[in-house]
Amino acid sequence: MDKVLILDFGSQYTQLIARRIREQQVYSEIHPYNLSLEKIRAFAPKAIVLSGGPASILAPGAPNMSPEIFELGVPILGICYGLQLTAHLLGGKVLPSDKREYGRARLKVTSAGDLLHGLPEESVVWMSHGDRVEAIPPGFEILGRSENTDFCAIADTKRQIYGVQFHPEVVHTTAGKTLIENFLFRIAKLKADWNMASFLQEEKAKIRAQVGDSKVICGLSGGVDSTVAAVLIHEAIGDQLECIFINNGLLRLNEAEKVQETFRENFKIKLHYVDASKRFLTGLKGISDPEAKRKIIGREFIAVFEEVAKEISGARFLAQGTLYPDVIESVSFKGPSATIKSHHNVGGLPEKMGLKLVEPLRELFKDEVRLLGQELGITKTLTHRQPFPGPGLAVRILGEITQEGIDILRQADHIFVQLIKEADWYYRVWQSFCVLLPVKTVGVMGDERTYENVLALRCVESQDGMTADWVPLPAELLAKISNRIINEVKGINRVVYDISSKPPATIEWE
Repeated sequence: MDKVLILDFGSQYTQLIARRIREQQVYSEIHPYNLSLEKIRAFAPKAIVLSGGPASILAPGAPNMSPEIFELGVPILGICYGLQLTAHLLGGKVLPSDKREYGRARLKVTSAGDLLHGLPEESVVWMSHGDRVEAIPPGFEILGRSENTDFCAIADTKRQIYGVQFHPEVVHTTAGKTLIENFLFRIAKLKADWNMASFLQEEKAKIRAQVGDSKVICGLSGGVDSTVAAVLIHEAIGDQLECIFINNGLLRLNEAEKVQETFRENFKIKLHYVDASKRFLTGLKGISDPEAKRKIIGREFIAVFEEVAKEISGARFLAQGTLYPDVIESVSFKGPSATIKSHHNVGGLPEKMGLKLVEPLRELFKDEVRLLGQELGITKTLTHRQPFPGPGLAVRILGEITQEGIDILRQADHIFVQLIKEADWYYRVWQSFCVLLPVKTVGVMGDERTYENVLALRCVESQDGMTADWVPLPAELLAKISNRIINEVKGINRVVYDISSKPPATIEWE
């Protein structure tokens, strides 16, 4: 299988590069910029992409790499910082720019060559740079310019080294897909041989080789990732897989019943169900801080999971639905980052219990997991479920968690999702959900004064949850949702709509 290596210099768009390459059915992996030559050779890439990055190549301690990478004999494409680093290492000149370029610019093709083949004479590209290439290295030619950048696209065709000052991986670059296709197929001559059918067969063989005749435990949430992971592993090893589903009392309406039916009846997977709702709610009593809620829920989850797992004899492996973005973000080469919120997972459980990890989805992005689910025959209602937070409704009830608040939110959320589906919006958005606010307002119902809760509706569109925009749902749909919730859910007399984007807001309220 042909592979592309992406060396990451810290760009916010690096994951998009990998996604765009995989969309062409070519396998790609992201590694830190300081990956050793020995490991690069062991990876055996058929092409290399140097990502963008926030640093200046002129700054002390700027991310760097060995010039020997250019002597590996494989095509190389430098993007933004990657272009400037290429110029710097191969004898060109990089200087601070008088006119920085951020946002849209116009690329003017001067000599298309293979890289810009098929691009219009002028097209919109997305820029994000402060430095500029003042002189290109010996052996390079100019392929395209912009108003402020003479060296917008360059090439050394003899050594197959290319560079672009803009970001072809973002949707704002109108011909970016064509440029990436040109690099993969016209220049690197790669084979489009990576798809979910081939991945499925390879991964099943890997799982069987890894676990042998041992048992595997998998924690189920009912979400897309754990569902696909469980079905995949079950196809590979059958009844050697045993799943654990913990009801923390913070699930959606009828969720516990649906998960049990789906896995026991439909998938025929052995399932251990634990109703620990009272235990979780007791632990959350009097707690309002969102980070404290997450930590309590995570701690209780691990404790309950461990108790059940100990009863499964012969278990040596723990399956997790870890995705590729989780793997990338866990690598610390990008430097320290602030904690936005704690993630709900099994934490140190594998080490504590002496279990080895099985992570069959760790090479996949979310959209690829959905495709794999379809390949496994899982219905769209499961593969395209909207994301649901690990702590469940606890982070959608602001303030203290009470059974009354959970019941109110469950009913309201069920109505919201039901009407979103009926209006054919559910699969068109990333997430749609309700948030119960710690605010009461005066209302009038049946000529009587009420003093009840405020509910917020949240609906966003996103590619991967990293950024998100609020969705302008039709006014008549919002009116219908509001009317039904206020009329049918006792305890709510006012509904508001959240029109915040991420950033600066987050998708969830807590």
